[in-house]
Amino acid sequence: MRILICGGTGFLGRHVVNALIQAGHDPVVRSRHSDPALDFAHATDAEAWRPHLQNVDAVVNAVGALRDTPAQSLDMLHTAAPMALFDACAQAGIRRVVQVSALGVHEGDTRYASTKRAADDHLLALNAAGRLHGVVVRPSVIFGAGGASTELFLALARLPVLLLPQAVRDSFIQPVAVRDLADVLARLAAQDAPTGVVNLGGPEPVAMGSLIASLRAQMGRAPARVGHLPQWASVASAKVGDRISALPWCSETLALLQNSNVTDPQTLADLLGRPPVPPQRLYATLPRERRS
Repeated sequence: MRILICGGTGFLGRHVVNALIQAGHDPVVRSRHSDPALDFAHATDAEAWRPHLQNVDAVVNAVGALRDTPAQSLDMLHTAAPMALFDACAQAGIRRVVQVSALGVHEGDTRYASTKRAADDHLLALNAAGRLHGVVVRPSVIFGAGGASTELFLALARLPVLLLPQAVRDSFIQPVAVRDLADVLARLAAQDAPTGVVNLGGPEPVAMGSLIASLRAQMGRAPARVGHLPQWASVASAKVGDRISALPWCSETLALLQNSNVTDPQTLADLLGRPPVPPQRLYATLPRERRS
């Protein structure tokens, strides 16, 4: 199959491209850095998508960002451009669309959650109208080299003294190895089912503080001293991060990590057809040059 990968040069997208190639498919990569390039900020109507959909059998939208930056708006990136893409697919007769969202966006009130949810709902409405066989994939935290959450967790795991907000330390997530998620997305793109919403989580829920401690142990380091960061200090540090777009820590991160992010672990295993990577083996999935 010829499958369009939006965001195919990004953190998740490049793994999806590799998974599709290994499965014998023909990925068509589109991003700001592809050739030809496609900037989501300028692809907010269906007409802009038509040249990129020629001879395409299915679409995976793996584009996402944590927060607004001067160069990109979440309204454009997460909502306007994907909605235009979905409309263009329906008009072109491309039935299979895989939208990568995130676990918890159905109830979150952050900018990230609300903008992702708007596009998800539009795809589901096109499903209900019989115009698409779309699936909204909502994974828990994705772990892999280059991921914003991963870089934050690794940076914290390297600290000999760790101060975490109480709510963040005690919230639960089910980290999913990026290669596991990419394999699932590649499989979903090549078939008509399932449709609707698919929630994905790793093989076991783990408290954020425990995950960071586990990563530190996987690095071969002695346990860190862990303390409690007062809420006022957590908010203040996040506001500092809001001013520095290169940092993974900001108000959006704080809000997202304060909420537990878990689901049925069997779904991922069933779609993979094999056991997914457990939290205790996540560090080993990183390239050797990224381990330190």
